[in-house]
Amino acid sequence: MTSATDPTASAADVARAFYDAFSRHDAEGMVRLYHPQATFHDAVFGTLTAAQTAAMWRMLLGRSADMTVSSVLLGLEGQTARVRWDAHYKFSATGRPVHNVVYARLTVQDGLIIRHTDRFNFWVWSRQALGLPGLLLGWTPILHRRVSETALAGLKASQQQAADLS
Repeated sequence: MTSATDPTASAADVARAFYDAFSRHDAEGMVRLYHPQATFHDAVFGTLTAAQTAAMWRMLLGRSADMTVSSVLLGLEGQTARVRWDAHYKFSATGRPVHNVVYARLTVQDGLIIRHTDRFNFWVWSRQALGLPGLLLGWTPILHRRVSETALAGLKASQQQAADLS
């Protein structure tokens, strides 16, 4: 098996290394596996650049000391790995327990993730994380937009705090 930092590393090797680092709360290990031109996309953060993606993982892992992550490689399509990952954690804003089931597609170029897309059921997530408001409004664009705006504001603040420390 090739090293995940090897430019010839397969998508499977990179995906395994990424989720292994994730399960260890090793944000820097995760970040090292992204290509400098990488993009990330999910239902909460939208589309992020490589720098924003790095800041997102640092922020999320910094807030979730209790998070456990498991993953399974579902398949490969050329240099794209399909992965199911499960996260168990307490949502920091409410303290409510969450089990989020996420389906990821990681496309690898030069042994690094160039495109990462996560899909999950936002309504299922919101009813766990937010309780009654999520149950009643989690399917609406209004709540979705509010959660996204809050997440992006947190990301921006986290990036500013990191810049201030530099």
